Amino acid sequence: MTHQRVRSVSEQIKNRDIRGTATIARETAQAMEAQARDAAADTPEEFRETMRETARTLHDARPDDDSLSNALRYLFQRMDGETVESLRESVTGAARTFQENIDRARETLGRIGSRRLRDGDTVMIHSHSADALATLEHALADGKEINAFVKETRPRKQGHIAAQQLQEWDIAVTVIVDSAARRFLDDADHVLVGADSIAADGSVVNRIGTSDLAVIARERGVPVTVAAQTLRLHPDSLTGHSVDIETREEREVLDEATRKQIGDVAVENPAFDVTPARYVDAIVTERGQYPPESVVTLMRELYGGSARDPWLEG
Repeated sequence: MTHQRVRSVSEQIKNRDIRGTATIARETAQAMEAQARDAAADTPEEFRETMRETARTLHDARPDDDSLSNALRYLFQRMDGETVESLRESVTGAARTFQENIDRARETLGRIGSRRLRDGDTVMIHSHSADALATLEHALADGKEINAFVKETRPRKQGHIAAQQLQEWDIAVTVIVDSAARRFLDDADHVLVGADSIAADGSVVNRIGTSDLAVIARERGVPVTVAAQTLRLHPDSLTGHSVDIETREEREVLDEATRKQIGDVAVENPAFDVTPARYVDAIVTERGQYPPESVVTLMRELYGGSARDPWLEG
């Protein structure tokens, strides 16, 4: 029987009442923990099948969400035992560890990433990423002076959010238009960005414009650091599955008045782009910093390397 907590969380995720990478992952783990704790199973196989059914219910609420799938993969990777009780204990213990890791992930990531920054460095920021900004916060706490160029990041101008946060931390901020990045990279020591998703080959899916910036930074000899929690890893890419790129509404680019003035033109508004691994110098996570080509090892360690979702096996 499906636990009430599972039904509730599944419905809330489906209706988007539960949002945010960490929150979705935490709630998924808690629902699995509740099911494991109260599962009425007489045999180990009955317990495993109950957990597979539970995972399918949760996964179907939002099949394309990496954080949800990663929470499930993490637990199944650690579900082990010869008896119902040992299996139950392995799942509940893994669920608690997973939640504890989430709670301290950004703090740990920020501390690790700050080591890449020196006193007096100038960073260039694209879009807004709490993980990326955490590295700057820790650098400041260590007494380092940091300056920043912040790209507007059109069309939604998420760079303004980052600029406001950095200003509140007393970092000297210069906001630049996106197309001015090449001009100001000569005065930057680092490019620092977050990630929406990271594939097994180390390529990085992030806010549109990241790839352009990374290519120009490589030309100018400026290292590119990606700061992202391991929840952002994309295990499906181990099997060659490509990461879907969201397309946002046209009116973010052209409002109705402007469209009427210009005429009936086509508009494309991709939210993200893919930066190949060769343009990234380091991926910083709460588990350490990695060259992009090594992130696949971390992905397999945390979430397994099966070509099939574990809740579909058996």
